[in-house]
Amino acid sequence: MDTQQHSIKKEAETTFPVDPLIKKRWSPRAFSDRPVSEAAIATLFEAASWSASSYNEQPWSYRYAFRSDEAGFHRLLSCINEGNRSWAQHASVLVLSLAQAHLDRSGKPNRHYFHDTGAANTTLLLQAASMDIYGHMMGGFDYEKTRAEFGLEEGLEPVCFMALGYLGSPEQLDEPLRSREQGSRSRKSIEDFTHKINK
Repeated sequence: MDTQQHSIKKEAETTFPVDPLIKKRWSPRAFSDRPVSEAAIATLFEAASWSASSYNEQPWSYRYAFRSDEAGFHRLLSCINEGNRSWAQHASVLVLSLAQAHLDRSGKPNRHYFHDTGAANTTLLLQAASMDIYGHMMGGFDYEKTRAEFGLEEGLEPVCFMALGYLGSPEQLDEPLRSREQGSRSRKSIEDFTHKINK
């Protein structure tokens, strides 16, 4: 059953005004049965491609599968930790984000490769939110199994998995995930992580 009509909105309540798209983006665990199209995924990857990166190296790459493609989807899902797998299995698309640790131009280490891939992932998720597609990034996965399952060469590092789809209903989830899905969002105040340099 498509649970889109029962989904919840969790717009951020900010102290200072920020763009509505930033307020809109959050990380759900309940996904609708509504499929994400090939064209929509292509748009998300296009957005990621325009993210800023050191020397324009664009060290990110992605492996992905639609839930309808059972074999590929299961390969990705099997690498995710059990706690995440319980809800991620209902996403329309699973994505593995990868980062290349060395510079193409010189072969030397790229000290910004994880940073730049994270920036691309965020750009992808903001584009997704603009299309009412939501994503949840997961660091809970089996690193060695992921490397082996996809035959990752040296220097190509798994960064995170992403579950993508349209919003579903919190009622799909068991506790404690249901309460987390319905709970309010919060962030540190900017005073907690900024320091103005006066001299």
